[in-house]
Amino acid sequence: MNKKNIACGVMLASAFMANPLFAQEQPVEKSNNLNVYRVTATKINDLVHTKLDVSFDYAKRYLYGKEWVTLKPHFYATDSLTLDAQGMDIKTVALVGAKGNTPLKYVYNDNKLYITLNKKYTNTEKYTVYIAYTAKPDELKVKGSAAITDAKGLYFINPDGTDKNKPTQIWTQGETESSSAWFPTIDKPDQKTTEEISMTVKSKYTTLSNGKFVSQKANADGTRTDTWKMDLPHSPYLFMMAVGEFKITKDTYKGKEVSYYLEPKFAPYARQIFGKTPDMIQFYSNLLGVDYPWNKYAQVVARDYVSGAMENTTATLHGEQVQKTDRELLDENEEGTIAHELFHQWFGDYVTAESWSNLTMNESFATFGEVIWHGHDEGQDAEDKSRYSKLQSYLGSTKKGESPVLARFYYGDKEDMFDDISYAKGSIILYALKNQMGDAAFYKSLNRYLTTNAFKNGETHQLRLAMEEVTGKDWSPYFNQWYYNGGHPVLSIDYGYENGKATIKVKQTQDSSVQIFTLPIKIDIYAGGKKIRKEILINSREQNFSFVVSAKPDLIDFDVDKILVGETNDNKTAENYYFQYKNAPSYANRIEALQFIMQSKAKSGQLVLLEGLKDKSADLRALSIDGINLDDAQIKAVALPILLQIAKADKNTEARSAAVVKLAETGDQAYKTLMLESLKDRSYKVIAAGVDGLAKLAPQESIATLASLDEDTKAHIAPSIATLYINEPKDEYQAFYDNIMLTGDRNKVFAVVGQYFQYLRANNNPVVTEKGIMNIAGAIERLKLQSYLNKQLSGAYTAAAQAKTQQAAAVSGEAKTKLSKQAELFKKGAADLGKE
Repeated sequence: MNKKNIACGVMLASAFMANPLFAQEQPVEKSNNLNVYRVTATKINDLVHTKLDVSFDYAKRYLYGKEWVTLKPHFYATDSLTLDAQGMDIKTVALVGAKGNTPLKYVYNDNKLYITLNKKYTNTEKYTVYIAYTAKPDELKVKGSAAITDAKGLYFINPDGTDKNKPTQIWTQGETESSSAWFPTIDKPDQKTTEEISMTVKSKYTTLSNGKFVSQKANADGTRTDTWKMDLPHSPYLFMMAVGEFKITKDTYKGKEVSYYLEPKFAPYARQIFGKTPDMIQFYSNLLGVDYPWNKYAQVVARDYVSGAMENTTATLHGEQVQKTDRELLDENEEGTIAHELFHQWFGDYVTAESWSNLTMNESFATFGEVIWHGHDEGQDAEDKSRYSKLQSYLGSTKKGESPVLARFYYGDKEDMFDDISYAKGSIILYALKNQMGDAAFYKSLNRYLTTNAFKNGETHQLRLAMEEVTGKDWSPYFNQWYYNGGHPVLSIDYGYENGKATIKVKQTQDSSVQIFTLPIKIDIYAGGKKIRKEILINSREQNFSFVVSAKPDLIDFDVDKILVGETNDNKTAENYYFQYKNAPSYANRIEALQFIMQSKAKSGQLVLLEGLKDKSADLRALSIDGINLDDAQIKAVALPILLQIAKADKNTEARSAAVVKLAETGDQAYKTLMLESLKDRSYKVIAAGVDGLAKLAPQESIATLASLDEDTKAHIAPSIATLYINEPKDEYQAFYDNIMLTGDRNKVFAVVGQYFQYLRANNNPVVTEKGIMNIAGAIERLKLQSYLNKQLSGAYTAAAQAKTQQAAAVSGEAKTKLSKQAELFKKGAADLGKE
């Protein structure tokens, strides 16, 4: 599963614009019930084969199911069977026999189906139970989490067809234990079963499920029954169905079908979206020494998905953010997510974490797979950039070096495991292990882990044992430090030079409750025109190191490979950073140097930023653009021609748009033509920059210029339009915000809700205020955005109420009445949000 990190800042507009609301790992939060040790589920019975025959009632949002589930006792003989079956009507439970079915006694209570078998079975005997049932997911009382926003397992999207802007679809989401909301099963990751699913659907719909498409039968009532079969065992949470009007685009990998299921509108762009998939499969197969283990690989895009994407075996389901036109792909693709889910087909599906405590065996690896794909596809700089972003995501979710354990047997809820620990931290711990072990040994070890546990379950100890078997080295110290203890090092580093020696003083300053780390570190000392490589071992709270050098170092590059899973605070000078950018040019070194320069604002650093305008990484070019000081005449004279060239010709739309905005900040009317030209660009991001720039250079013309844009473009640059409307908060602009709140698109709502609040605060009509607060509240409730927005908006509303009250005190008459009414509306809005 893939999820995006969501973190709201203080400034609503900028924070909400900067944080897309789909997939990925959540900030680390302290769980309740941490005194409960989460054991792996006990196996009394083992699933062997699951056969389903299902049909759908769109009006009632029901699934009518027939199931034939074959099991056997795991070890001890048993005469009972307990299945998870959430929110169902159970019609029939019977034992399947050669001469017919024999009814079995059962009790259905608390979402569990307790079945009394006809006799005591041993673990050499299989038996099959038939169950007829109705699943009612929309009536199921469940709650999701910050990572997976719902847990009802089966989803009917626009089943009545009343929303003309949304297709009718059905899809499932099994992780963590929600498959049992649409078929009775033992809903635990340590179970494995083969599978056969027959789906009866309206003939116009396309279906997708796990495994091979084996048969299709037309029915007399205008429906069709499709049957999919999975001959290799996998866990119940990886079962999937998708039903809708999809158009299929097909590729191949070694004769196996690789297919992409998209809404017809997006089908022409299928290969632009997913076309690297066969290359990814080849890359991962070669690297792991285990060829893609399944008989096909499909990817389908669904509406209103409750997370980012899900690695269902042979059939990944993506949220709609992956589905883009060729124009949208100019600005952003979801290639990282596509790679992440594919790597799960080995780590998660082929070998599955035996419990949610060991989720790292799924998600850390898939995130690691995402990192190494970027390196294979785009080069080391892209790999390092991806790895750097994972580290920053993890560090941003912690304080004082404190964080939960990676292999976590104490947690409040299984959903708590889907956080920056299991995803980001775990991936860079793996990368650091690869660095210490060496690539050949590391990937040989992964091969040993996969082949030893194929079609079974795994945990961190088995990974460690595989690594020890391959390398002959005891890796317990590494696993004890990084997998079975929490936190990370926070290093205070002082560099010095005295008596011909370079000195390094290192202190571990993480909270005293956090372990003291053992850290093998490589350093490069740049002195006297030479680079000297040294290796040190940090293993206590405070240590001093010294090295003979020929001159005072220009730079000591600490942790050359940037594998430290932690923080460093040092006393490097501005000159050190300038030298670092030019001479120790790893991605992490370059971005660190540029960030220091931007904060210091020293003129000498501006010369480095001028070089940064030509950095090979587009995001660092954009960062340098942001940091350039155009108030300095000399810097401006050099920078403007470069910025203009970037704005007109850079291949990357992030860099182009950053340059357009920067040039507009000069206030020079000569760039007005550039702004207007930017509105004709194919990139929505560049068009938005042109609109923003025009608002600075010609505010009176900026809104009028919107009329020249088509509706599709306006929809894609809604945040820029929303910002424009704040400056002149006319009542009629309410309709613009209203339409976005009603879209049902979480990303779009999240992108403009901050500006909407600012518009409401700037507008002085209480009718607009009341309608706006209602619009936002409705969107929050429909899209389940409470955990993201309530706290921020509640504080913003309270502040707005205070401001309106102060304004009312300074005026009289109708103006006072309106402002006072607005203050009351904001107070009520804050109070209502506080009740959630």
